[in-house]
Amino acid sequence: MAKRPLVPSDGLLKDPYGAHEPPIYQTSTFVFERAADVAAAFAGETAGFVYTRINNPTVAAWEKRLADLESAGTGIEAWALAFGSGMGAATAAILACVRQGDHVVGVRPLYGGTTTFLLDWLPRFGVKTTQTNAGDLAALEAAARTPRTTAIVIETPANPTLDIVDIRHAAEVAHATGARLVVDNTFATPILQQPLALGADLVVQSSTKYLGGHGTVVGGGVIARDKAFVAGPLLGIRKVFGSSPSPFDCWLLLQGVKTLELRVERAAETAGRIAPLLARHEMVTWVRYPGLADDPGHEVARKQMKGFGAMIAFGVRGGAEAGRRFMDALCVAKRAVSLGCTDTLIEHPASMTHAHLSAEELTGAGITADLIRVSIGIEDADEIEADILQALDSAAGN
Repeated sequence: MAKRPLVPSDGLLKDPYGAHEPPIYQTSTFVFERAADVAAAFAGETAGFVYTRINNPTVAAWEKRLADLESAGTGIEAWALAFGSGMGAATAAILACVRQGDHVVGVRPLYGGTTTFLLDWLPRFGVKTTQTNAGDLAALEAAARTPRTTAIVIETPANPTLDIVDIRHAAEVAHATGARLVVDNTFATPILQQPLALGADLVVQSSTKYLGGHGTVVGGGVIARDKAFVAGPLLGIRKVFGSSPSPFDCWLLLQGVKTLELRVERAAETAGRIAPLLARHEMVTWVRYPGLADDPGHEVARKQMKGFGAMIAFGVRGGAEAGRRFMDALCVAKRAVSLGCTDTLIEHPASMTHAHLSAEELTGAGITADLIRVSIGIEDADEIEADILQALDSAAGN
């Protein structure tokens, strides 16, 4: 895996007492010397912090680090806003791009909550949506030509099928029609993929996952090159919808991200070992992992990613019932939603993270009853391998 340039630390909080770690400004409001100072701060005439729903020093420190991560080594100046969850970030990024009467294209599969927002909620606000499938370039280009298309939303690698979308091509399609490209980069993390350098306008992160990394915090972020967009409509949505993160959560993220590269590299190395093993196993009918040479997204992933990540999707022979037996037999891996944790987490998307989707929506997104999604952790690789193999034996009834 190619080494990345060091992320600059300037702009992070510097404690006047010399504390090694930045302080947590666990306060709801900030005090001013004069009424005129408060008025100037609220008017945006002077810099400063006024109310934690709007801005906070600890939150700002995390936002600076998030922007640095997504842009490190690219020469791009990026700006970030933190949110209270990944869904808070995703919905804000999309809403900031649209007005009543506009049109949004979603390239499926997407995270289940994002799909629900596009199909069930945007139409309530008078925004039309079209879904196309990853890999269907002609359909994407046709959908983008719909009048008043203002955003194209993609996720790559996609949740939960590991489909790969060509970011550079999607950006060209979006920009040809005056739309913004929104890329959910949660699975890859900025360690393995930097969508801004490939033409994306907005990058969404569920920082709950790899950025936090320890299963102790829920958060999200939106990163962009357009400072006016971040400080204008995006910040406006966060203020009005009240989707700001807490200072303590941002402090936890500042701690978790220190080991991000180490964790991603360790987990990806193990995933690269487990995926071929699954592909050869008699109880596995198919495997999706972009690091496999015969994976449909391998060539595109090889061009736009610095590594293939630690997420694997596969089908268990025997369908949902065999999948249940497999999951129940696991000892090292944990049966849980979410991903990007130090622990290996395994889930059944059709009955868990994407259970709220209709049968038609599940089929359209390629989410089958036999699909198992694995988020490889940083445990000993031999232990993870042995655990998965014995669970597959149990699924076979051995």
